[in-house]
Amino acid sequence: MKKMTLTTKILLSLILGALFGVLLSHLESDFIKHTLMLDGVLKLIGTGFLNAIKLLVVPLIFVSIVYATASLDDIKKIGRIGSKTFLYYVATTAIAIIVALTVANVIKPGIGIDLSMITSGEGVSEVASISFIDTLLQIIPTNIFEAFSTNNVLGVLFFAVLMGLSITLVGEKAQPVLVLFDGLNEVFLKLVTLIMQFAPFGVFALVANTFATFGFSAMLPLFKYALSILVALAIQFFIVYLSMLLFIGKLSPKIFVKKFTPIFNFCFSTASSSAALPLGLESSDKQFGVSKKVSSFTLPLGATINMDGTAIMQGVAVVFIAQIYGIQLGLGEYMMVILTAVLASIGTAGVPGVGLVMLTMVLSAINLPIEGIALIMGIDRILDMIRTGINVAGDHVCTLLIAKQENEFDETVYNRPMVDLD
Repeated sequence: MKKMTLTTKILLSLILGALFGVLLSHLESDFIKHTLMLDGVLKLIGTGFLNAIKLLVVPLIFVSIVYATASLDDIKKIGRIGSKTFLYYVATTAIAIIVALTVANVIKPGIGIDLSMITSGEGVSEVASISFIDTLLQIIPTNIFEAFSTNNVLGVLFFAVLMGLSITLVGEKAQPVLVLFDGLNEVFLKLVTLIMQFAPFGVFALVANTFATFGFSAMLPLFKYALSILVALAIQFFIVYLSMLLFIGKLSPKIFVKKFTPIFNFCFSTASSSAALPLGLESSDKQFGVSKKVSSFTLPLGATINMDGTAIMQGVAVVFIAQIYGIQLGLGEYMMVILTAVLASIGTAGVPGVGLVMLTMVLSAINLPIEGIALIMGIDRILDMIRTGINVAGDHVCTLLIAKQENEFDETVYNRPMVDLD
């Protein structure tokens, strides 16, 4: 028999966890329901899995952003193309997070049910109110080791960016350091992959806990959460991206959608921007008419730092979790969400599951309970498959626009019918 994929296992765990949780909710034995299961086995597995994810947050952020920033040495070589690409990716990610926050505040996915007791077993107090300026000052740590030990993710981010830029400026003498961070980056990505192998067990325990406590009433906010993300992703693709193609690039959105569909299908099946990169590079040349001089830079850089779909998930999740816990977010918190989501997207690797890890960084930046991630983990894998396609779509739109501006684009190839790729 064909081996089940991780995606299939997680989906199966989601269904089984929900069914087990509903059955558990009808048990009359307090010992079996609470002592043995909710406060015993399910708490051990679910909370243990969450702790394993949180364990990776700070080192993963530090290593990935140092490496991503230091790798921007290519921008100095390519000059104008690199600058345009970086500015485009930052701008579209900021737009994506604003779209997500707007949609989430309109749909209000977390309103109507109090799920604050899901994982912690106790209520959560309101977030401590701090000013926007004080929050910004937290970005500059006085002691980097203290920033690591206290999970000051903004301080770690700031130090990581500075270190990456310094590696770039030093040049050849710093190459051994860059090689070291390249290796460390691969090691931590492998760690994420290893921990995600236990995701089916974690999802089962967390979802079972949710449904044992709230039954099917928990389905409504989950549905509204998924709907919010899908609406925001649709706006980003059909309105933001296709409008840029039409009005800035003067290119047919219909042709782009048709030729991008095979890439989207591949993204959906792998949930990995990096895995889709080889197909994207080949399609960019043979299907879209972009010269390799442009695509060989913009697409790999996009797979590293352009995560608009991931930013949308983070924006919706922040509003969703805040509403669940009854926490009011002000303008300062929303500004910080935009800032940290953009930075998190730059540091997010293009592999399955990492976006969920990076969400903890955004939540920590505005002091929201990280335990709120428990509810969305069960359906995140499904949404991850879709938002990966949006991540890659943004890379290709950027590549097309820049290639046309730099006269590195063959519009005849773009407009001709699709060809079979070898």
